[in-house]
Amino acid sequence: MHPSVLQSHIGGRWIGTQAAQTLRSAINGQPVAATHADAIDFGEAVAYARRTGLPGLLALDFQQRAQRLKALAKYLNEHKEQLYAVSAHTGATRTDSWIDIEGGTGTLFAYASAGSNELPSGNLLHEGPVLNLSKKGGFAATHILVPRGGLAVHINAFNFPIWGLLEKFAPSFLAGMPCIGKPATATSYLTEALVRLIDASGLLPAGALQLVIGGTGDLLDRLDGSDVVTFTGSADTAAKLRVHPNIVRHSIPFNAEADSLNCAILAPDVSPDDEEFELFVKEVAREMTVKAGQKCTAIRRAIVPRQHLDAVAEKLRARLAKTTVGDPSLEGVRMGPLASHAQQADVAERVALLLQGCEQVYGAKDGAAPQGTGVAEGAFFSPTLLLSRQPLQHDAVHDVEAFGPVSTLMAYDGIDEALALAARGRGSLVGTLVTKSPAIAARVIPVAAALHGRLLVLDREAAVESTGHGSPLPMLKHGGPGRAGGGEELGGMRAVKHYLQRTAVQGSPTMLAAITGEHVRGAQVIETEVHPFRRHFEELQIGESLLTHRRTVTEADLVNFGGISGDYFYMHFDAIAAKDTQFGQRIAHGYFVLSAAAGLFVSPAPGPVLANYGLDALRFVKPVAIGDTIQARLTAKRKIDRNRVDAKGVGQGVVAWDVEVTNQLGELVASYDILTLVAKRG
Repeated sequence: MHPSVLQSHIGGRWIGTQAAQTLRSAINGQPVAATHADAIDFGEAVAYARRTGLPGLLALDFQQRAQRLKALAKYLNEHKEQLYAVSAHTGATRTDSWIDIEGGTGTLFAYASAGSNELPSGNLLHEGPVLNLSKKGGFAATHILVPRGGLAVHINAFNFPIWGLLEKFAPSFLAGMPCIGKPATATSYLTEALVRLIDASGLLPAGALQLVIGGTGDLLDRLDGSDVVTFTGSADTAAKLRVHPNIVRHSIPFNAEADSLNCAILAPDVSPDDEEFELFVKEVAREMTVKAGQKCTAIRRAIVPRQHLDAVAEKLRARLAKTTVGDPSLEGVRMGPLASHAQQADVAERVALLLQGCEQVYGAKDGAAPQGTGVAEGAFFSPTLLLSRQPLQHDAVHDVEAFGPVSTLMAYDGIDEALALAARGRGSLVGTLVTKSPAIAARVIPVAAALHGRLLVLDREAAVESTGHGSPLPMLKHGGPGRAGGGEELGGMRAVKHYLQRTAVQGSPTMLAAITGEHVRGAQVIETEVHPFRRHFEELQIGESLLTHRRTVTEADLVNFGGISGDYFYMHFDAIAAKDTQFGQRIAHGYFVLSAAAGLFVSPAPGPVLANYGLDALRFVKPVAIGDTIQARLTAKRKIDRNRVDAKGVGQGVVAWDVEVTNQLGELVASYDILTLVAKRG
């Protein structure tokens, strides 16, 4: 039987009919698919991204692209069983595939939510804050973020064919950048299945995502300074790509996430009788066997106190012996094969290098043969635990990574030596510290942080809900210094901003307000006879403003507010004590000032304003004393149309209002943004 020929998705069509390299099942070696021999015109791919993909993406705004991400995540989840079926060929167990498939759609959901909650309508993000550059307030500056106007090339590793593509695609799509994704060849048949589903969904603008099966040819030579390149894979390949002449020539942003020799440290305060001891063993064993250890975040170096070395080795050996290896479709199988036969050979070669200076605690001779039909032709590799008793004298354990179910135990004497061993990895994506002691955590983490992108502190309290050492989360940075690539992915809005251009803008407040689409203090305001709270969302203009009547603060105000709130702080009620403070007198409660300001600007009758759900950037700038007279200015600062309706089908948007509270001298006493839901007329 001839395997089906995978196709690239270029220029809005699927191309590839002639078979090239045969890709085999990791389980039994049978052909699964073949790459195509047909040449890709990368000039066409780049032109299509620029001329079709980019305009299509920018015809949508941040909010609309966030909605598309959410819809795509739902669509993929509805069709996920198709992906699970293909994923089985990679040797993944159901749990392994869940990490890849639903971890990928979960990342889409996370970025859809973050975009909806944190990004404006439109395609300009005002980062702020606005800085006054003049004495009279007529000249100011701020920072804006805008789409780069280029394309993103994403080069991915073999171990997560779905998550790897989606975790890069989500923030770049949200930022308005068309993508060209290039999966690693060994498991590209699973990425192709994903992109076929995405294409069938019809949810993405034409050209938003193209797929390259096979090599990248002259693609990188065709990029310019408006583009971005991201890479996940080996440190060696990352180093070569980083100095690609065209990337260097055009200063093209290049983000690398490379495999690293991540560590887990068992702190000296933990004894074999502690719950944390078992947590350490469990975490190391899990990171060795999930995805057959083929994770860039896997624990490669388990650093333990010398006095507990043999106890840890024995417990790990016992746990690994219970790990059933074989065809993941069989009930009870806990670990499948490596993703390819080439990977199997590579891991074997690297283990041989490590064994030149290590003992083997557990390996193929200790475990049962893989279960299943035809597994002799599969890419299986036994969980392999090595031990280095003098790791400071053994360079290979800190330099050579066997990218499979392989980890090395290392002995240390004293926490400083443990930190020195961790640092020998020369930069890691993630590290774990298992300890009972907050004091040890406070000592270790600041030192280890210099060489790690993420750190997990694991104790019995965290373990109840911990996501684990090896799980990158969409809202947390994924990346690390040095050997780990020096880049950053994920991290919520940080990743979106990586695909945007940050620019400083200077000008008058009125000009800055026009550019950012947000009211800037000092800009011209719009004062009308209609209270801004009486305007529906569509009718309200940015800059529409209300200057309220005035209110004089009295002794009765303080007494009444104290009685209602229960706040009898001495600054509000003890004249003698207050006299000795920096204010020299009693002052009003700050929250009374907020409440009084609300009383000045709120329009009490039912209207379009549905709810106040928060305050941002609240500052009490100057004290308000008894006898002071306050006044508020309420100005429509920002509108965000999230394209949502309530239970009755009435549309609504979010309006942020700038509030300035001043005293009788015109001095600012309180400053904040108030956030409201406002109904649409339609």
